[in-house]
Amino acid sequence: MAAKDDLIYGLHAVTKAIELNPDSLDMIWIDQKRHDNRLTKLIELAKKKSVNYQLVSVRDIESRVSGVTHQGIVASCYPAVVYTEADLMRVIESVEGHPFLLVLDGVQDPHNLGACLRSADAAGVQAVIVPKDKSASLTGAVRKVASGAAERIPFIQVTNLARTLSQLKDKGIWLVGTAGNAEKSIYDIDLKGPLAIVLGGEGKGMRRLTEEHCDFLASIPMAGVVESLNVSVATGVCLFEAVRQRQRASA
Repeated sequence: MAAKDDLIYGLHAVTKAIELNPDSLDMIWIDQKRHDNRLTKLIELAKKKSVNYQLVSVRDIESRVSGVTHQGIVASCYPAVVYTEADLMRVIESVEGHPFLLVLDGVQDPHNLGACLRSADAAGVQAVIVPKDKSASLTGAVRKVASGAAERIPFIQVTNLARTLSQLKDKGIWLVGTAGNAEKSIYDIDLKGPLAIVLGGEGKGMRRLTEEHCDFLASIPMAGVVESLNVSVATGVCLFEAVRQRQRASA
């Protein structure tokens, strides 16, 4: 039986996996008593993409992913493709126009990482860079929340994040980090050129060395009583401010 980390579940997540990366799927198990239109379409898609599936009892499905909302469907995935620092320069050199990267320094919650990947995909980010240690990886939970983004964006795990940030700077990529105490707002910083936006993990934010490597630090203005945003929400705010500036520059 596949490890739980290699499973994705739910109609939307499994459908997206079939659409975007059918070769990543080993087997799909489907509740044999479910006969609605959405599931019929999923089975037709699986057949079209030559993805193996089996009709099984709901007890069989729950033995694989108990305690979650599986909607009568679970899929076993081959391990996700994870790149290393050896691949990073190749990814950057393949980019047309200015690089647009996301660096996450120690995001450990799978749901946060999945949501960050989803925002990165929507914003057109070309790679997501994370440290190998003390950071979530591409588990089934992450891939489910990412809704296909984990199969589209190069996910690069590096052994030494500070060294990788130095390499990015050597390539002419500006590093903009987020910090609640930064004097400048994210809206006041030029985000139009070669760019990597850097965010810290839950709770403590960026580590000291990571912050020291940033060219600029920016805050997100907060009007209410809440002092900070969830890292996935902050990621979306920063990425789409960069998108706004870059679109206006190219108009």
